[in-house]
Amino acid sequence: MNYWLMKSEPQECSVDDALAAPGATVPWVGVRNYQARNFMRDAMRVGDGVLFYHSSCAEPGIVGMARVASTARPDPTQFDPASPYFDAASKPDAPRWWLVDVQVLRKIPHLTLPQLRARPELAGLRVLQKGNRLSITPVAAPHWQAITG
Repeated sequence: MNYWLMKSEPQECSVDDALAAPGATVPWVGVRNYQARNFMRDAMRVGDGVLFYHSSCAEPGIVGMARVASTARPDPTQFDPASPYFDAASKPDAPRWWLVDVQVLRKIPHLTLPQLRARPELAGLRVLQKGNRLSITPVAAPHWQAITG
């Protein structure tokens, strides 16, 4: 099993939005970074653990536990001219962008960046590294255990 941290802007899709969705499952649309896309397309498996992270907000941090709920498939927003994620260069027979479904299992007490940084056992967590801007990052098993207990 692999573990992931997946960032979502709460105004786009919050943990509460995901919990309110049918089956508490949402498609992880709009990823437009090749490395993050490759994680979804090539490395994620159904059942992998996910730390649901709120980003670009007053207090970024981990707010929920989730799991990968589907295999990767083309992100339909890349083909929709009305979508902010439209990509005119992407074609249905050669999609550029992929997504997985994520099922939120439960909310957890908000773990803010300062709280995460204060824990020495999480020093190598990628979201804490300077300059890390990826919306999806792998989480090492010891970090997963330290966070989920």
